[in-house]
Amino acid sequence: MKPTIAITAGDINGVGYEIIVKCIADAHICEICRPIVYGNAKVAKQHIQTMDEQYHNIQWNIINDAKQAKDGRLNLITCYNDDTPVQLGVSTAEAGQASFKSLQRACQDLKQGVVHAIVTAPINKDNIQSDKFQYSGHTEYLTKLFGQGKDSLMMMLSDRMRVALVCNHTPIAKVAENITEERIQSKLEVLNETLKKDFSCRKPRIAVLALNPHAGDNGLIGEEETHIIRPAIAKAQEQGIWAFGPYSADGFFGAGQYNHFDAVLAMYHDQGLAPFKALDMSGVNYTAGLPIIRTSPDHGTAYGIAGKNEADAQSMAHAIYTAIDILKVRSDNEKLLANQLVVEVKEVKKEYKVEKFIPQD
Repeated sequence: MKPTIAITAGDINGVGYEIIVKCIADAHICEICRPIVYGNAKVAKQHIQTMDEQYHNIQWNIINDAKQAKDGRLNLITCYNDDTPVQLGVSTAEAGQASFKSLQRACQDLKQGVVHAIVTAPINKDNIQSDKFQYSGHTEYLTKLFGQGKDSLMMMLSDRMRVALVCNHTPIAKVAENITEERIQSKLEVLNETLKKDFSCRKPRIAVLALNPHAGDNGLIGEEETHIIRPAIAKAQEQGIWAFGPYSADGFFGAGQYNHFDAVLAMYHDQGLAPFKALDMSGVNYTAGLPIIRTSPDHGTAYGIAGKNEADAQSMAHAIYTAIDILKVRSDNEKLLANQLVVEVKEVKKEYKVEKFIPQD
C-alpha cells in the first residue's frame, strides 16, 4: 500500500507552494506515495500563476478528511480562508497564522494515524509566533507534541554526510552554557539509535566536533573539550556507542574526514550546517528520535525569489523521498524483529576426567 504523506504549505509568501507544486506535479511522486497538501487551493493558484505554463491547469482533489485522499491525484485539505492575503516576499502576521494552521492540521492527522509521515515546507520562525506556537522552529514544536518527554535531534541528510546538532537554534552567546555532558550524551544516544533504526547502520561510527578552535588546544583556547565533551564521549563509548573526537571543525571538514563516519555531531547550528550546505544545498532536514517521521527542505522561505519561478525543488523532492525511505526501513526492521529467531541457551555442565600428563622423551 502506498504511504500517505502530509505536506504542509509553510509560509504563503515564500517559495513553499512553488516547490511543492513542482514536486507533486511529477507523476513519479504520485506513483510511490499518496500526497496531501495542507493549505488552500486559491492561495496555491496565485503562486501557480507565477510559474511555467505547464503547471497552470493543475486540478486539485479537494478533500475534508485525509481518509478521502485518492491515488494519483493532487489531494489538498483546506486549512485557512480563500481571502488570506498573499504578499510574495513579505513577512506578514497572516502568513504566520496560515503556516501554523497548516502545520496544526497535519499534526492532528499524524497523531490519528491517517497519514504516515509529514513533510514541512519552510516557515518564518518570527511571524509564526503566537500563544499557540512559542518555539524556535518545527523541531522544537514537534518534539513537544510527539516526543513523550524524550529528547529529539535536528539532523541534516545528504548523499555526502549526515550532520546532527547538540544546540539547534540557540543564540551564539548562549551556546557554551548549553553544552553539557548530559546533553551531549543524550544527543549521542538518539543519534546512535536513529542511525540503526532509520538508516540501517549496524554499528554506526559517529564523529563529535569540538566547541573551541583547535579543540581547545589543551585548555589554552577553552576547557569545554577537556571537562565536558571528552567525558561525554567516554561515557557514550562505555555504553557501546562508537563515538570519536572531539575534532576541530575546520580541519575535520577541510580534510574530508566526514567521509569516514556515518554521522557527525556538531555543537551548534552554523558549525554543522555551514559546511553541510556549502557542499550540498539540496539536503534534507530530519527530526530524529521521534516516533513520527518528519522531513523538510534544508532551506528557508527564500523571500528574495518568491514569485519569480526560480526556486529549486530538489531539496523538497529529496525530503519526500527520504520520508518514504525511512518509513520503509522502519517497517522492514519491525518485521525482522517480529519474526526474529529466538534461541534458548541452556547451561550445559560437563565433567572432564583429568589424567596425569606424562611428557614424552
